[in-house]
Amino acid sequence: MRGKNRGVATRGFTVNFGDFGLKALEHGYVSSRQIEAARKAITHRTKRTGKIWIRIFPDKPIPKKPNETRMGKGKSPTDHYAAVVKPGTILFEIAGVSDELARSAMRRASDKLGIKTKVVSSDVFGGK
Repeated sequence: MRGKNRGVATRGFTVNFGDFGLKALEHGYVSSRQIEAARKAITHRTKRTGKIWIRIFPDKPIPKKPNETRMGKGKSPTDHYAAVVKPGTILFEIAGVSDELARSAMRRASDKLGIKTKVVSSDVFGGK
């Protein structure tokens, strides 16, 4: 079942591990391929310095029927997996790099995702 994706994030909405985070601004699904592309973009931009945390996990199976298939015949096989994202969810965190480089890497990663995001820092929440 697809379910309803309403409301805002009630957990996972603060930067807990790193200095900067990428925060979702809208509802949606983020596929495992999008997560991996964003991770690669961050790693490439930071030249493998610092530490990256991926705060979401694609645990929702997304089924897809083959083309030109008649209706019925039960549920289709799993096509890919996706993470359910609500507004306010922190998607990625980064630490150990300069703030200019971290913001640049997070912006590059946000281009790979299918939802609107913004870069936030841990001092916004009174964290570390």
